[in-house]
Amino acid sequence: QVQLVESGGGLVQPGGSLRLSCEASGFSFEHYSIGWFRQTPGGEREGISCISRGDYSTYYEDFVKGRFTISRDDAKKTAYLQMNSLKPEDTAVYYCAAVEDFHSAWKLPTSYDYWGRGTQVTVSS
Repeated sequence: QVQLVESGGGLVQPGGSLRLSCEASGFSFEHYSIGWFRQTPGGEREGISCISRGDYSTYYEDFVKGRFTISRDDAKKTAYLQMNSLKPEDTAVYYCAAVEDFHSAWKLPTSYDYWGRGTQVTVSS
């Protein structure tokens, strides 16, 4: 059974940090590129970052560049999103997703094959 399970969300003060994890099972994790998305109530799911399989190329949306870092550990079948300098507008449910055939449209949710159920991140004082 294919599963992606996010963890690491929670409540953090502005300026704080969180590290999200995305643990995979049921498929060949090392053969998939991994994306991170977020969604607010009533909003669309937006792409934040992606890390490709193989050469581990990384991609970021402009509003997280310099603050968020994506990484992966294929041996642990886990991807990570380190989030620093968090802002109240980063509050959202964060999702990870996996795609086997990576292409330039990494920001589009429809590009992905598998999804996790999300983890809530709340940035508030």
